[in-house]
Amino acid sequence: MTVIVNDEGFAPDDWTNGYVTLEDAANDVVALDVASDTDPDELIDRLGSAEMVRVDFPSFADGRGFTIARTLRLKGYTGRLRAKGHVLADQYAMARRSGFDEVEINQDLASRQTEDQWLARANWQDNNYQARLRG
Repeated sequence: MTVIVNDEGFAPDDWTNGYVTLEDAANDVVALDVASDTDPDELIDRLGSAEMVRVDFPSFADGRGFTIARTLRLKGYTGRLRAKGHVLADQYAMARRSGFDEVEINQDLASRQTEDQWLARANWQDNNYQARLRG
């Protein structure tokens, strides 16, 4: 079972349209599953009318997904962006600042990093070192 994390806390997954990998994508894809090593510049040209892009985080130490999200947003993608996998509560503010709308984690991670830990970073616009320095 998966748990969706957003600025309000934990929520059930409301996406029911499934996902297609980039390799299997046709022109009218509703949702794409993207690997962390995907070139975001090539991805933007293949999105078409995709309503959702879910970017895999195979490890909490692999930050390439943040670059994918930021690049997609800078190039004009306005659909739903979801980080999936090994994203930690400490990385939630970074995920939101880079352009993700939500994070998908498994139940095991949700048990170890409880909702209150994620909510502590939900005020992501103020939860960064620059805001703390400005004090």
